[in-house]
Amino acid sequence: MRTLHIDTDILIVGGGAAGCFAAVEIYKKSPACRVVVMEKAHIERSGCLAMGLNAINAYLHSGQSPDSYISFIERQFEGIIRKDLVYSIVQGLNDVVKDVEEMGLPIEKNEDGTYKMRGKRSIRIFGERLKPILAEAVQKTPARVLNRVVATNFIYDGTRVCGAFGYGIRNGMFYVVRAKTVIVATGGASGIYKPHNTGEARHLIWYCPWNAGAGYAMGIRIGAEMTSFENRFIALRVKDVNAPTGTIAVGARSKQINARGEDYLERYYHHLGGNKCLTQHRLLATLEEKKAGRGPCYLDTTTVNEAVERKLKEDFLNMNPPIILLWASRDMNPRCKPVEIQGTEPFIVGGHCQAGYWIDKERRTTIPGLYAAGEVAGGAPKKYVSGSWVEGRIAAATAVKEIKDAPWNDIDNEIILGEKGRVLAPLTKKTGISPLDVRERLQKIMDEYAGGISMNYTLHEERLLEARRLLTCLKGRLKDIAAADNYHLVEALECVDRIDVARVLVEHLIYRKETRWACYQTRLDYPEKDDSRWLTFVNSIYDPNTDEIKMVERPLNS
Repeated sequence: MRTLHIDTDILIVGGGAAGCFAAVEIYKKSPACRVVVMEKAHIERSGCLAMGLNAINAYLHSGQSPDSYISFIERQFEGIIRKDLVYSIVQGLNDVVKDVEEMGLPIEKNEDGTYKMRGKRSIRIFGERLKPILAEAVQKTPARVLNRVVATNFIYDGTRVCGAFGYGIRNGMFYVVRAKTVIVATGGASGIYKPHNTGEARHLIWYCPWNAGAGYAMGIRIGAEMTSFENRFIALRVKDVNAPTGTIAVGARSKQINARGEDYLERYYHHLGGNKCLTQHRLLATLEEKKAGRGPCYLDTTTVNEAVERKLKEDFLNMNPPIILLWASRDMNPRCKPVEIQGTEPFIVGGHCQAGYWIDKERRTTIPGLYAAGEVAGGAPKKYVSGSWVEGRIAAATAVKEIKDAPWNDIDNEIILGEKGRVLAPLTKKTGISPLDVRERLQKIMDEYAGGISMNYTLHEERLLEARRLLTCLKGRLKDIAAADNYHLVEALECVDRIDVARVLVEHLIYRKETRWACYQTRLDYPEKDDSRWLTFVNSIYDPNTDEIKMVERPLNS
């Protein structure tokens, strides 16, 4: 296998929403800067935006203020957010949306030219080509894009990050990219828990299946501080196709009903303390209806007229075409039958929830030379795509400013050979455990012992301790994983990353001994929220020398 050495000023790992925006921003601030984007798929259709988007869910409309926006998010997350991070995002939301519109994104407008609202903090867009639009903006810059190159580990000298290793999926090339600064923008983690759909449909999940948590795992392995992994995200979605329910509930004003046709959310408002806006409680109510024998549950689309139905289908074609195919294959009209909904498996994300790197306001991680933006950055939930663009802008500004004083570190050849040997090891084995077997074993452990679908997302100490033990055993078997070709090798590397993320996740779930976020983090042995003890961030730092995960707490005003 050939090794390709590349030197650059700034390396961006991940070519999704935050990564693409950061690359464009860098050249606005420093036209002579050298930038490399390392992307696992292809920047034209990669990341969470691959299928498109029909709404931008983080926007500050007239009459709203940054303070009111922050209060909303703080209420949604039961008092635990990084207000400094959220404030920095809110300040830039409208500007980045305007910037992407100028790149070519069509946005629905009112007659007076203002953006058309979909919800109180969202706007309607025609976003099927949102990712190609961002990719085209990157391609107009001098940035060098390494498509279909999987990042395997950061290059770390024990003091600072000075690049990253990568593996070319199609060309079999081993990449050594040396950089003065690195922005990680790889998104969150899917595939850790067993999904509803199995067999050939196992990748038909809510979060993009190739987001395997590599950005988290690479940071974990060098001892970067992580935060809030226990704040998992479980989406309420259309059954089988995992299409967004907000498109129907907000776009078509459809109510949630049970199998008896009852609007069941009213039954659970007492649990919400009178607050009808907590996203996770819509999932909780649906789960409780199922347990009480009043399921399946639905979004009632039978009340919409033909024009609303047509608009609904157009919205889904901009974001989730599989639901249109589902309706067509079943000869089903949503005006004739309500749309069935259910919860997904848990995901680890920093955009809807707040799992990710512990960062400062300038998006520096705790490891010098490494910055985080988008889903992989922790502490600022409900940032969605526009918030990820803002973080890409902030991280880009910080990286550009700090490359001036960043050193060029030589990379020891033994480090290169060691990583190359680790990456290629599965290809050298004629027999061994397949990546599919490892992934299914991981998903079974997490589903049954760490609060997956089969456990109705609930957690308790004894099962979590067993998950810890089983994951340690599973990690020990990774030396036996075998890959038949490049694509299976990538799956093997994904298994390594997912297991490293899962181990940190379980430690977070064990540590927070309360129930703070319904369904996302429900402890049967600690069923109440405890503000007197747990109004704090739960963070973790992995020690690669001892293979131990140290838990630390950080105050809310950090």
